[in-house]
Amino acid sequence: MKKESDAGWAADEFAEVDLGDKRLDARLISLCDRFSDSPESPINQACAVWAETKAAYRFFQNENVDGDEILAAHRRKTAQRAKAHETVLAVQDSSYFVYTSHMQTEGLGEMTMKKGSHVEKLYSKGLVMHACLAITTEGLPLGLLDQNIFARKLRPEHQKRRRGGRYIQDVLPVEEKETYRWLQALKTAEEALPDTRVVTVCDREADLYDFFKLSHQLDADVLVRASANRTVNRRSRYAEKNVLTLWDYMLGQPEAGFYEVEIPKRAKTKHTTTREARSAIVTVRFAPLCLNPPRNNPKHNKEALPDIDMYAVYVVERNPSEDEETIEWMLLTSLPVESFEEACEKIRWYCLRWRIEMYFKVLKSGFRVEDCRLNHAERLIRYLMVMSIVAWRLFMITLIARTDPDSPCSSFLTITEWQVLFRKTHKNQAAPAEPPRIGDVVVWIAKLGGFLARKNDGPPGTITLWRGWKRLADLTEGWNLATQE
Repeated sequence: MKKESDAGWAADEFAEVDLGDKRLDARLISLCDRFSDSPESPINQACAVWAETKAAYRFFQNENVDGDEILAAHRRKTAQRAKAHETVLAVQDSSYFVYTSHMQTEGLGEMTMKKGSHVEKLYSKGLVMHACLAITTEGLPLGLLDQNIFARKLRPEHQKRRRGGRYIQDVLPVEEKETYRWLQALKTAEEALPDTRVVTVCDREADLYDFFKLSHQLDADVLVRASANRTVNRRSRYAEKNVLTLWDYMLGQPEAGFYEVEIPKRAKTKHTTTREARSAIVTVRFAPLCLNPPRNNPKHNKEALPDIDMYAVYVVERNPSEDEETIEWMLLTSLPVESFEEACEKIRWYCLRWRIEMYFKVLKSGFRVEDCRLNHAERLIRYLMVMSIVAWRLFMITLIARTDPDSPCSSFLTITEWQVLFRKTHKNQAAPAEPPRIGDVVVWIAKLGGFLARKNDGPPGTITLWRGWKRLADLTEGWNLATQE
């Protein structure tokens, strides 16, 4: 985090970046500052003048701009921030960025398939982003540990045909599947934070034996929501007697207690229904188990696949409402769960997985990255990489007011920014000598964006914050113009 000065945040975040040309390094820092000041604006509005806009387009078109180097510089700063915390959650998830309406954009991948009335098959065009976000156990995002943006290529039809009752891709090794990205991010997160206890948290798509096997080999802690109702505690590969499936085994465990889970609000999308924010009382069961390798794993003929000792935490809503989706989570973890308190800790950590969904919402709804037209997928990938880091910073400032409200705002605002903000919100009173609390500053910024700050309004959200942030950038620029010689 930068010291109290008038240097932009990006100059500190990318102080060690090396794109092979000092001019590219400087342009990256300038772009991050511009996009941070105008998060809702397209490139031409954020850059304001034609010369700067043209330079931005050239930056994203430049094949020498290495997105991996941009991410590596940010990851090093994330690792520095993580050193202040005993445990960090590495939350993984994927999101789809749809550019189907961008008919002139080349290199996009084919994603979800729908059946249309006038065509046999209709594919959405776009890019897939798999991200790994470092989050404290209090819920504060520290930065990205890994990010993979790619254009999905569908397998040829002859690789989808059935063979022996199963599709061919089902028996491919995990290294040849798209799901391998979960394993890659796990390894990268462990390498990025060698001196910090890292717990990788994933949803059901990461419920893969190979994922747990890799975590066992790396001695990496994981917390994954189960999807497959696999058999557990088998004594041999082909055991048939006295074998239980995961759900039946956990239902046979005694109830350890009850726990209250806060379910966040969710807007309706193409893939999900509307969900109102609510509290749910859940019953908690936990038990150790032995995770066996699948019988059909293609690596059985090449190596001895180990049984993996793990723990399961089974969460079921006690009195579900008919109008709401029932909460039922089967959580698998390599961490010991030998008490009700330890089980509740794992539930709290899994609930923080929603942070990465909120982060993707900031990128899509707030920054409107799906409206960007750069005419080629490679340019969009560079653009998404830069915008992802800018989005993390605004998302982090939104949440730090809830997790660490007493920290000074000088860690995130320049002297001019917080003094102009103070004068604006306090009717031109003289700014104090010491920087105010970040908890107060975030509310003041949100007020500029329309937040009313009434007694029962709760903390400000990301939308009002980035609107207020844009107003603060305009006010600061006006102040600088008025006071310069």
